[in-house]
Amino acid sequence: MGMVDDDAVVITTWERKKDYSTMITVNCPDKTGLGCDLCRIILLFGLSIHKGDVSTDGKWCYIVFWVVGRQNTRWSLLKKRLLEVCPSYLSTSGIHYYNLENEHPLRHEVFLLKFWCSYDRKGLLHAVSEVLCELELTIKRVKVSTTPDGSVLDLFFITDTRELLHTRKRQDETIGQLRAVLGDTVRSCEIERAGPEVTECSQDSCFLPATTMEKLFGLDMTQHNGSLNAPLVSDQIAVSMDNSLSPSHTVVQIYCQDHKGLIYDIMRTLKDRNIQISYGRFSVKPKRSCEVELFIMRSDGEKIVDPSKQEALSSFLKTELPRPLRVAVVNRGADTELLVANPVELSRRGRPLVFYDITLALKTLGIRIFSMEIGRHMIQNREWEAYQIILDERDSLSVPRKNIEEGVRNKLMGWE
Repeated sequence: MGMVDDDAVVITTWERKKDYSTMITVNCPDKTGLGCDLCRIILLFGLSIHKGDVSTDGKWCYIVFWVVGRQNTRWSLLKKRLLEVCPSYLSTSGIHYYNLENEHPLRHEVFLLKFWCSYDRKGLLHAVSEVLCELELTIKRVKVSTTPDGSVLDLFFITDTRELLHTRKRQDETIGQLRAVLGDTVRSCEIERAGPEVTECSQDSCFLPATTMEKLFGLDMTQHNGSLNAPLVSDQIAVSMDNSLSPSHTVVQIYCQDHKGLIYDIMRTLKDRNIQISYGRFSVKPKRSCEVELFIMRSDGEKIVDPSKQEALSSFLKTELPRPLRVAVVNRGADTELLVANPVELSRRGRPLVFYDITLALKTLGIRIFSMEIGRHMIQNREWEAYQIILDERDSLSVPRKNIEEGVRNKLMGWE
């Protein structure tokens, strides 16, 4: 990557401040999509951006985020991860526009984490997800099943951000922390390299059955607008574009309801369309309303003057921002199934903490998971990450489906 100055990222915290407790400053060479990469990492660490300013002269950028979130945030590790996505000083000869053909995200080696538990308990999978998040182990695929005698077999296909899971020390650390959390319920716990066919499968997408797509997307399948869960999601969003306010940029103004990862969702939408932000500011107002103003241009350095392209971008933002995830609770034979799906970036990076939030929501509702599968699927020419979860029959009958759907969605959207 080249040299990146340690001062490129500065994190300033205040122990007693009523508004924004932490300020993150990024001062480094620019590239298209840098804002998306930074926001994704901030979301991964469980932080919410409440205010921000972005500016660039085409070669160098200056970004300030005010964030709030977990008290136990590992700030030094956050800084390290933010520095990893900052371009090196060798890249200041010109701005780097995002090009999917040139984007080669590092393919981490896939490992299989397999463990048996003698019995299921509420919150078991969330306890596992907490350990994996703490250790910076990324879940690629999951297969969870409960046997007739009540024992649980969990298969997690994971990668290691630190690239150390091939070592005995790292494996022992992971197994040790899992055993400490799960206690005497664990019969066995193993980590091994996944075979090449599994590794390749974890990178590939398949097509989701039409019945499942209909359950998740409803009207989206025919109108690309709305879904089965639309009435429970705020559609209060306004997007305007103006070419008269700047001689060299299209000015985009967005007014919408805030949710967890909103700025990330805006940034990934623009990154996937190879749109550069030259200046931007955003802030969360009372009652969770958010105001965003962005000065943008195309990859060729020109404004967006074609009305059809303006309308396409505006329409996509209006569709994407109110519904960054799809949630539905449906029948699957005699079982109750929870379906959750989120879009994947063109760089093939998935949305952070979805598994963590789903399992936390179900734990809060007192519902155990009978079985679960996570996979990537092609839907309407886009790649989505889909979670198909069969809920424990005894627990799901005691909680109304509307409450399950709302509880999971509210946790994912940060609306608790």
